[in-house]
Amino acid sequence: MVKPKKHLGQHFLTDQSIALDIVKGVRCHQQGIKILEIGPGTGVLTQFLAEDYKDDLVLIDLDKESIDYLKKHYSQLEKIIYGDFLKMDLREYVGDKYIVIGNFPYNISSQIFFKILDDRDSVIEVVGMLQKEVAERLTSPPGNKTYGILSVFLQAFYDVEYLFTVGRDVFDPPPKVQSGVIRLVRNSRKSLDCDEALFKTVVKQGFQNRRKTLRNALKPLNLSDELKLLPILDKRAEELAVEDFQELTNQIDSGRINEV
Repeated sequence: MVKPKKHLGQHFLTDQSIALDIVKGVRCHQQGIKILEIGPGTGVLTQFLAEDYKDDLVLIDLDKESIDYLKKHYSQLEKIIYGDFLKMDLREYVGDKYIVIGNFPYNISSQIFFKILDDRDSVIEVVGMLQKEVAERLTSPPGNKTYGILSVFLQAFYDVEYLFTVGRDVFDPPPKVQSGVIRLVRNSRKSLDCDEALFKTVVKQGFQNRRKTLRNALKPLNLSDELKLLPILDKRAEELAVEDFQELTNQIDSGRINEV
């Protein structure tokens, strides 16, 4: 059976040693915890995952040709799902706790992580390869120009780590950019110590005009004159850690004039 055709936006990893290094990035697996591989394609990661996690491995791909190929070559796997990770409720396949791994398509990598955030109480670990620029952004600490909205949201609930960089020449076809592999491990925070909806609004509004101080960036929130005097508003959004955003959200929540 021939390999699936390459579709627009797909870049298949060809270096076996890098594929093995990505799989070795999984640290939190225990027996019975499912490992969900997103977009396995021709199985470059699957071949190594199947060696160690055969009984717990679940594959999902939106490409029918890839699914047919995977079912032919990995018939020992019980769960190979044809479907869209972004749109499916996967609990019947992965249970209450699971790990996500994959060579994530560049064009939907952010959407994948927002979906993971929505299911954060179940996703205990993520090991993924994505565009290097995005990988650096997600794992960037406060004070860095690459630190942004999704950095804050993910770091609120996960310990993040940039593992290694992958060059362009190990893909078919080669992408125009380098890739980066990152690991996320669920932290102990069950929920935010503030109103989560307002927290998201504050973070998004703060980074919408990231060059401005928060005092100016948060003007659309109609802060009271008293709140406008807060010293933290002299900073820019990229300077605030998750805890700082929580504190600011609580201060705004208790002193704002209008509902957001």
